[in-house]
Amino acid sequence: MAQTEEFGEELADFVRRVAELKAARSLSGGDLPTVLDAAIFELDHVADQLWPWYERLSSGRLPRTASSDRQEQHLLRAVFQRFPLPVALVDREAVVRRLNFAATSFTGVRAGYATGRPLTGFLAHADRAAFRSQAAAVARGEGDRGLTVHLQQRPSAPVYATLAAVRPSGEPHTTVLVVLQPGDLRASGAPAPAATSALQVPDLTEATRHAALMDLLDEMTTMLLTAPRGDREAVLRKAAQVLHGRFADWVIVDTGTAGTGTSGLSRTTVLAPSEEEAKALAAQAPTRCPLVLETARTGSAALQVRPADPDAFGHDPQGAPVLVQANVTSLLCVPLAVEGTVQGVLTLFRCGARLAFSMAEAQAMDMVSRHMSLAVAATS
Repeated sequence: MAQTEEFGEELADFVRRVAELKAARSLSGGDLPTVLDAAIFELDHVADQLWPWYERLSSGRLPRTASSDRQEQHLLRAVFQRFPLPVALVDREAVVRRLNFAATSFTGVRAGYATGRPLTGFLAHADRAAFRSQAAAVARGEGDRGLTVHLQQRPSAPVYATLAAVRPSGEPHTTVLVVLQPGDLRASGAPAPAATSALQVPDLTEATRHAALMDLLDEMTTMLLTAPRGDREAVLRKAAQVLHGRFADWVIVDTGTAGTGTSGLSRTTVLAPSEEEAKALAAQAPTRCPLVLETARTGSAALQVRPADPDAFGHDPQGAPVLVQANVTSLLCVPLAVEGTVQGVLTLFRCGARLAFSMAEAQAMDMVSRHMSLAVAATS
């Protein structure tokens, strides 16, 4: 029975990876060879592993698996904690199990936040499908692998990822050990991440972001208090202009009327990095955006850092996922409610190497959305 369940999990995991590869077809031509290699790996996996496995299950001849020695597990933990290079332990779905200190410094992600989240969420969209396929192949016991990837926060810097299989005792499945190394580490002569991270230098980033957020709230409040009454669309457009650029790379406003529900939403404002991108997204119907519909239906704000679902905001006119094409690294989706009734949705994107939205910024946008709703109600 255990082998049957494991086969079912493996088959379901394969189906999910195929869905990722289908979504990756919309990437630029330069990234397609990597996607093609990943697709070939998956086909080989079906022919060499899944089908023989199915035949063994059908005949009732199940191989018995051996567990590693407990002492090796303790040794692995000790090496893992003290290893000077960035190291992560992930499962066969690339979900982070452990992250050593050097890896937290290298990726800029706290270990507590990363644990339980896919490691692919920290990579550029073009590398996610290939990395996940290679991690799955290593977890299946098909040998160690290595590939070049790019962190989403630093897409221009190549990172070489080495993947090796380990089997701690007591674990039902093989774990994948991932070692990350900057592609230009030797050429630049830069010290290893662990050596520089030992220096405790005061970081004023949070204080600076807080001061900028207070300036933004002050400007937004001033705009809402001085906005002309009687023109709801003008108020929302001016509010979007305050947020665009300094706070978010994309600002999308979808509005409706009371009693119409999600079917009555229409896209009224889109501010993007370029006019062409804004026009393309303005033509999209809000009803084709699952995230917008969910926010309008529940009346609850949504904060996503490195969105895992590329289809969460629908597709552009060419059929490519909007979040992939815009290289969205974090997003905020907040409802515009009047007396408990949602009459619009405000969506904000941050892209590329820009810092992700924080919980404090999400809370501030929740307050801003309520103030916008009050201003809109006053103009109605």
